[in-house]
Amino acid sequence: MREILTPADLTKAADGDVKVLWAGQGLTNGSRAWYAGDAVAVVAPELNRHDRIVVGGPVDDAAALVRDVLAVVGPAYRPFGDEELVRGLVERIPELNLRATFGWMQTEESPVETVTAWWLADDAGVAELLEEASPTSYAWPGGRGVLRWAGIADEDVEPGRLLSVAADACSAPEVGFLAGVATLPAARGRGLSRQVCAFVTAELVKRHGRAALMVDKSNEAAIGLYRKLGYSYHPVGAAQL
Repeated sequence: MREILTPADLTKAADGDVKVLWAGQGLTNGSRAWYAGDAVAVVAPELNRHDRIVVGGPVDDAAALVRDVLAVVGPAYRPFGDEELVRGLVERIPELNLRATFGWMQTEESPVETVTAWWLADDAGVAELLEEASPTSYAWPGGRGVLRWAGIADEDVEPGRLLSVAADACSAPEVGFLAGVATLPAARGRGLSRQVCAFVTAELVKRHGRAALMVDKSNEAAIGLYRKLGYSYHPVGAAQL
């Protein structure tokens, strides 16, 4: 395998795979990348809460490359990519086990929505909202890669109290990443998550050219919301030694 040393070379090797570009993080934040044959693998520490090896390319080339990369970076890193590819890696590398399957969604469209969301001046109140509405969120104030929060606040009952939030988190130069979406249970059903997600998506597309997110494949309501905002769904998987 040969190491990829520049963002331009990574873009070429990625061959349009947005997940690979996302993991590359502009080859900053500790990310490294290699290629072998027609496969590419990017090592990204603590990317969206996990040490990941994001891989793309033909499964046989990818399996050989992942073996070599794991020998360099160690067993804590989880291979991640298109679900079919990850299942193929598990078949070819006996030590690997399929950890999870879920959804990757991406868009290059800027939603046309009327929203009342805005970028928050700071993260005051975000942790309290997440603790009540989404305690398993991957994005938290002060977390690695979490850049800024958008939100909608209560203007009637408790002025200033956050009702819905979403984060710009783990974004890369070529793709912005949406995470930490949460709405207080008492405020659901009012379209607040859609407004916040539309606002952040538009901002990410404007800044990076595209936006992406991860979603539980069983969360049909969230998938439906993101589809309405222009996102397409792609099944992905993660494996682990």
